[in-house]
Amino acid sequence: MRVVLAEDLFLLRDGLVRLLEAYDFEIAAAVESGPELDRALAELAPDVAVIDVRLPPTHTDEGLQCALRARRARPGLPVLVLSQHVERLYARELLADGDGGVGYLLKDRVFDAEQFVDAVRRVAAGGTAMDPQVIQQLLAGRAGDGRPLGRLTPRELEVLDLMAQGRSNAAIAGHLVVTERAIAKHTSNIFAKLGLEVSDDDNRRVLAVLTYLDQGR
Repeated sequence: MRVVLAEDLFLLRDGLVRLLEAYDFEIAAAVESGPELDRALAELAPDVAVIDVRLPPTHTDEGLQCALRARRARPGLPVLVLSQHVERLYARELLADGDGGVGYLLKDRVFDAEQFVDAVRRVAAGGTAMDPQVIQQLLAGRAGDGRPLGRLTPRELEVLDLMAQGRSNAAIAGHLVVTERAIAKHTSNIFAKLGLEVSDDDNRRVLAVLTYLDQGR
């Protein structure tokens, strides 16, 4: 699996390269700035990109903007964004096109090698990988009013929380110690309550997570 990595701190970039190579990823490019990242994503067509949000020259959201441009040019390009702090708008922007293959992790997560590598693989496979701290902030900031999320039961919110982290129905069932059939019923109820009708064109899991993030503002 070919990876384009963007991180401006040399020691962290070098550490990520070594970590990913140890898990049999091929590093197609490891860059330190937005312009270099733009070129690498356009020319190398990686299987997944791992990108720091803040890159030179602006040190604001340069990495995120590069990722969004690349996904517009190549819809569905798998992108895992790393950030020092929880910024919900970044997660929402990544999910906004509904194509999947996106992740948002705090940099602290890279120190758990298995968790980080699992997130990279999930995103590369077209899934989502949302940092649990993002989800916790959304839960803390959401009121149980008349908005769609206010219609969900506590168990359905828990399932949606785990869904937002990119877990499959089987993984959610294992975590909650229930049957996969029970999780399928919960996800069906979630889609119905959020008004997500069956469609061949939309990934309802991604749309459900986008609703989750949108209403946590």
